[in-house]
Amino acid sequence: MSATYTFDVFSTLDGCASYDDADRGPYWGKAGPRFLEHREATTQEEQRLVLGAATFRQFQALLGGLDEAELDATNLRLKTMPTTVVSSTIADPVDWPDATIETGDAVEIVTRLKETSAVPLRSHGSLSLNRALLAAGLVDRVQVTIFPVIAGRTGVEPILAGETDFDLELLESRTFDGQVQELVYRPTLHR
Repeated sequence: MSATYTFDVFSTLDGCASYDDADRGPYWGKAGPRFLEHREATTQEEQRLVLGAATFRQFQALLGGLDEAELDATNLRLKTMPTTVVSSTIADPVDWPDATIETGDAVEIVTRLKETSAVPLRSHGSLSLNRALLAAGLVDRVQVTIFPVIAGRTGVEPILAGETDFDLELLESRTFDGQVQELVYRPTLHR
């Protein structure tokens, strides 16, 4: 049986994964209590995190120097859950509780993980990695959380810029705190 792979990404309405505006704060300043509770519940599920090098470095920079007492439940779980890092630039050992560095072709690595993992696989961010996995047909679910922001001037990292065309089947949708939308889709290559 193949493990489910979810590409989990945060976005502005105009499709940016991040922004260059320090005044906004995390989640574009739009995260309410229901959204935060949901993210905590999502991270508590048994799963393996799959990250690319750039996102792993961001996680290390944000969470690496903090101990358990300094982290909320969501970030503590992100730091301690089993993690596979797909990278040709990061070498073992790394200062991360349960990280495994895999060097090689991302498609081959994730294909093997899907075949052997007893738990679902989830990747947060890791845009380059997930674009390659989408193109290879390895992404089972695209989970997009849309924050009520248009980041025309400050937005960076267009999520799917340059990607091929996909048809999306809506599997789930939720609204948190009257403003944040989570949409979960099954992607199929458009022919």
